[in-house]
Amino acid sequence: MKFFLFFFLLLSTLFAQKIEIEILGSGGPELDGRASSSYILWIDGEAKLLVDMGSGSMLGFEKSNAKLKTLEAVVLTHLHIDHSVDLPSFVKAGFFSSRGEVLEIVGPFGNESFPSISEYLLKLFGSDGAYKYMQDVLTPQSDSFQIIPLEVNSNTILTKKYKMFELQLINVHHGIVPSLALRINVDGKSIVISGDTNNKNENLSALTKNADLFIAHHAITSHSGKFAKDLHMEPSQIATIASQSTVKKVVLSHRMKRTLVHEKESLKIIKNVFNGEVIFAEDAMRLRL
Repeated sequence: MKFFLFFFLLLSTLFAQKIEIEILGSGGPELDGRASSSYILWIDGEAKLLVDMGSGSMLGFEKSNAKLKTLEAVVLTHLHIDHSVDLPSFVKAGFFSSRGEVLEIVGPFGNESFPSISEYLLKLFGSDGAYKYMQDVLTPQSDSFQIIPLEVNSNTILTKKYKMFELQLINVHHGIVPSLALRINVDGKSIVISGDTNNKNENLSALTKNADLFIAHHAITSHSGKFAKDLHMEPSQIATIASQSTVKKVVLSHRMKRTLVHEKESLKIIKNVFNGEVIFAEDAMRLRL
């Protein structure tokens, strides 16, 4: 019996997928020496999912030796500049890559203040778009690869299966900004990325149960004003979600000048409630699950 158990564990180890999340950008929308929000899911040494494309993310993508060819999807959690501005650069780079397969761009719905992901791609690459010279990327006749939008507008979890992983998506509250959070499920492991939210509608909590890794955007402190708190989670909120969901590890990202000087205090607040590991994100940091 012991032999068979040992043999089973050995096989599980030999054939288990190598799953990593890389933080391309751990900063926010300011000149702070950090790239803005962006994350890569690596499976067995290949980049499979790119989440957010903040400023500096394309350079980080190149430095990590990731390839556009291997991506199965892109998610933009919302269309603030510090989460989406490098998208045109990535698409242009595709012309010089070996990718030919369609790439799905997942993003939120629109409102009177922000375009939907479909409208956003048209405003960039449509016939009247800012980069209309590249309008072929919205068609099967693209000189590189076609990009297609997938719009998320739901207060219940939407599940999308890709070849190597599964995505669970839900809209979250981020002031007037249509936004979403996501859970990545792959080979029995799970990663939740909060995006920017104050969790007012409590939708984020629907994704975090028993997550192996919870990447929470720590963009404000407990001292922040009312407007900031309508956009982002306080440290105590992050701690409560992580604790109640029995998350294994928390990574605090979207670090800003206003939070950097209070990180010891934020860590103490979180650790008073959450017993698991808490680490602060750094650009180019890779975490293996």
